[in-house]
Order: sequence, then C-alpha cells, then structure tokens
Amino acid sequence: MAPKIPIVDFSSWTPSAPAEERALIAARLTEACCTIGFVQIINHAISPDKLASAFSWSEKLFNLKLEQKMLAPHPSGYTVHRGYSWPGLEKVSNAMGNEDDAEDLKKNLRQIGDVKESYEIGSESNADQPNQWLPESVLPGFRDFMTDFYWDCHAAAMEILSAMALGIGLEDEGFFRPMHSGNNNQLRLLHYPPVPAANIESQTSTRMGAHSDWPTITLLFQDDCGGLQIENPLVPGNFIDVPPVKDAIVMNVGDLLMRWSNDTLKSTVHRVNLPPRQDRFTGDERMTRARYSIPYFVSPEGPTMVECLPSCMDEKHSAKYEPIKWNDYMLMRASMQYDERPKETDVA
Repeated sequence: MAPKIPIVDFSSWTPSAPAEERALIAARLTEACCTIGFVQIINHAISPDKLASAFSWSEKLFNLKLEQKMLAPHPSGYTVHRGYSWPGLEKVSNAMGNEDDAEDLKKNLRQIGDVKESYEIGSESNADQPNQWLPESVLPGFRDFMTDFYWDCHAAAMEILSAMALGIGLEDEGFFRPMHSGNNNQLRLLHYPPVPAANIESQTSTRMGAHSDWPTITLLFQDDCGGLQIENPLVPGNFIDVPPVKDAIVMNVGDLLMRWSNDTLKSTVHRVNLPPRQDRFTGDERMTRARYSIPYFVSPEGPTMVECLPSCMDEKHSAKYEPIKWNDYMLMRASMQYDERPKETDVA
C-alpha cells in the first residue's frame, strides 16, 4: 500500500502552549520530513480568507491578456526570477546544473514543454532580485495584496522552521531564523491552463516534470483540482497523489535542507500530472480543468554557508557534503531551468 501524506495540526503551536505539546508537533513534523519529505499542515497562521483572496488575485492576473501580462516579463536568463513567465519559457527538471553534459541535457529536456505560466514575486528590499510589477492601472491592488501576503507566508514559514529545529534536535529552536530574513524568498503564482489529456498521457507535453525543490523548504497552497504527485519513497519511479486539503499548507523539504541535515530530512521528487478524477475532463478532447497553485520558496541569505547541522552528524555519521554558499548552489541549479536569452518568438 502506498504511504499517505501525513497531516499535522499546528493549532497548538503557540508561544503559550505547554512545551510537551510543542515538542509533539515538532516530532510529528520531523518524522514526516524524515520519511516522505512532504506534510500537510492544517490550522496554521494564514487565514482561509487570506488564502481565498490570494487565489482570487491569481486568477485575475492570469485572466489578463498576454500583452498586459508581458508588461512585467521575466528578465532574460536565469539569474533573476521575477515577473511573468509565459508557457514554454521555464522547463522544470531535476537536473543539477553541474553535469558534464549540462548544455546537451538542457536541450534535450526542452524537447517537451511545460504547459504552465507563472508570476514570481520577492522582497521589495532584494536589490539582486528586483520585482517586475505590472502597472497599477492594469491590476489595481494586486501589488499591495501580494506584498502583504509574501510576508504572511514568511511568518508561517518561520514557525515551521522553528518546529523543525526542535524536532531535529538542535539546541536553539530559532536556529534557522537569523539566516532566513525573508529577503531571499520567492512567492510564485502558477496557472496550468486547460490542455488535452492525451498530450499529457503521451508525454508530448507536461504540466510540470518530475523535480525536487532547491531551497530550504517550500510552502504550497493548491486549489481543489488535484494533479500534484510525489515519488513513492518505497517504490522509486512510482508516484502517489497529494490530495488537496482545503486551506492546508503542503510543506516539503528542499534540496538545501536535505544537504544541511546530512540527508536526515528528505527532499522528495514531485510533479504535476493529470487530475486524478475523470470528471475533471471536458469535451471530446478530454480537456483538463485549469489548475491554480501558489508555492512559496524559503531560502537563506545569499552568503549563507550551508554545512552539516551539528545534530545530524556524530562519530559514526560524518558530513556527506562539502560546505557551499546558497547563492552558488542556487545559480548552479537555475542554469538548467531557463534559457540564457529567451526569443521573442517563444512568447506567442
């Protein structure tokens, strides 16, 4: 039987809660992250009304005409991840970027396009990753809402990382906080437009290919469409559904945190595939329903040196990885995801 994604209730994760209750939540969270790498968090700090508004704004954004969305285009290359990415610009994969045949691998990966569009938002104070905002007249109120929502997500992420620090045995529950100011995070609005199911089944196109996330952790909010799958840790190559749970955070460990924890915490490969229920299809072409999701990627400050956590090594378990700065690791991974200079003809 395939494992199920654990559900962890954060309602008792408060400063005034008894230490035993906080420890129990931390243990449940960490156990999920050590075994399957994914967990559904309910009763977290972000209100259902705020999430409903976030999805409403996302739908308004992607309902704009292409020429309006292109007023805030993703910059050329892979060093800045902000603004609007049209379908086909980005190709998500599990390639590291340090392969000997990296360029050939990138070309081969792009033979099958991802059918999705996205909009990336970051901290207004991050000069290295300047936001690409739409003119206020195009979508009034969008910028103000998303700026607030960005920091709401950061606050929720810090509570999760505090629980993780406690669960993994670090002496300081706030260990990760100084390195994660929120300046280097990324809020992503995602839209998967309808596509003939046969295109996905035949692999002539993909929703989002199998990949793992790069940063410390990812928080994901998804609508009720379905389609998110993770690789079964017991059966490599087999994928299991992550069923939508209303208003839950789907939290997963990123590659950086797995490296940081000496592989104690698992970064699990995942993908977006066809919705699991057949009634999601319409018409003779079995068109999929549109899917909306909102991931929030949590990363440390760029110069942060990531080396094995003290609670994750001992005399019998030495560090598996050399120390690396987050900026260096991020650029290595990003080089496989975007073309250096997107062509204007690719936007159509």
